[in-house]
Amino acid sequence: MNRANTNNSITEQLVIGVTMGDPAGIGPEVVVKALAEPAIRRAAKFIVFGMNEQLYYAADRAEIEPFWGRHQHEKISRDYPHKVVVADYDEYSIPSWVRGPSVVAGEASARFCLDAIDAARCGIIDAVVTAPISKTSWKLAGVDWPGHTEMLAARCKSPRAVMMFTAGALKVALATIHEALFEVRHKFTIGCVFEPIDLLNDALKDYFDIPKPRIGVAALNPHAGEAGQFGDEEQRIISPAILLAQEQGINCAGPFAADTLFLRAAQGEFDAVVAMYHDQGMIPVKLLAFEEAVNITIGIPIIRTSPAHGTAFDIAGRNSASPSGMKSAISAAIEMAKMRNCRLAERAAKANAD
Repeated sequence: MNRANTNNSITEQLVIGVTMGDPAGIGPEVVVKALAEPAIRRAAKFIVFGMNEQLYYAADRAEIEPFWGRHQHEKISRDYPHKVVVADYDEYSIPSWVRGPSVVAGEASARFCLDAIDAARCGIIDAVVTAPISKTSWKLAGVDWPGHTEMLAARCKSPRAVMMFTAGALKVALATIHEALFEVRHKFTIGCVFEPIDLLNDALKDYFDIPKPRIGVAALNPHAGEAGQFGDEEQRIISPAILLAQEQGINCAGPFAADTLFLRAAQGEFDAVVAMYHDQGMIPVKLLAFEEAVNITIGIPIIRTSPAHGTAFDIAGRNSASPSGMKSAISAAIEMAKMRNCRLAERAAKANAD
C-alpha cells in the first residue's frame, strides 16, 4: 500500500491541532513536554489551542526553551510559518496557584475544544488531540456536555459517536460511557451494543489497516449471565446485537465473560473488544498501559485522540507529569491522518480509473 506523502516540507506536512485542556491541570505541562520532542515535531505541524502564559509557565518549570510561535486564536490558519504555533486565548487568565476545578478554566478549556473541532471540520487541521479537561470545571461553567465525546458528537452532528481506546495490543470500544452504573440498564438497548461493533469494525479497517477485524463482545453480567441465572441482558440485548452485526458481514462473536475476554484479546485472539460499560473497558486498558493508553472518538467525521488519563490536579505545576500519554495520542493522530489520506487517495485513484 502506498502511504501518504511523508515529505518533510513544512508547507506539505499534516497539521495537528492540540487543545491545552484544563489550564489548572497537567495539560499545559504534558503538551509542552510532548511537543518538545524533536521526533514529534518532525512528523507534523502543530497548532496549540490554549493560553501562551500557561504554556510558558510549564516550559519554565521543565527548563524547556520555548519553541513555538504565537498568534491570535481568532486568526488561525493552516499556513503558519512555524512548526508549532499557539493560538493564544489571552482573554482568559488563570492564576498559577489555582489547582482545581473553576468556572474560568471550564470556559477556557471548552472554548479550546470547540474551536479545534471547528478547525478540523473545515480542514484547517487534519486531526484534534485533546489534553485532559475537568468535567467538574465544565459543569461549573455551564458547558452543555459532560465530556469530550458528547461535545464532539454534538458539534459534528454525529449521533453514533463511540469511545475507543488503544492500550498496546488491546483495543476497546464502549457501548455506554458516562453513565452511572445503576443507570446503564435504562439505556441498554440492542442499538447501543450494535453501534460500537459497527463503528469499531470500520475504524479498525480505516485507521488501523486491519482488513478483516475480529471483534469480541463482552457480556454484561458475571459468567455471561449463566443462561439467565445472573441476568438476561445477554439473551435479550447483546446476542441480538451480535447477530445483527454478523448479518452485515462483521466478524464478531460473544457475548463472552468479561473476566477472560480481555486476556484473550491481549493475546491476539481478537483484534478488539466491545465492552458494555465504562469501567469494564477502562480497567484492563489502564492496567495494561496506564501512561500510554489513547482515547479515540470513532463515528465522527474528524480524527480525535487524547491521553487516557485525567487532569491530575494534585501534581499540576510540579513538573512531575509524564508526557507519555500525550506523545502516544499525538502519534496515533498522525498515523490515523496518514492512513485516512492514503484511503482517500486510493478511492480517488479508483474513481479516476473507473
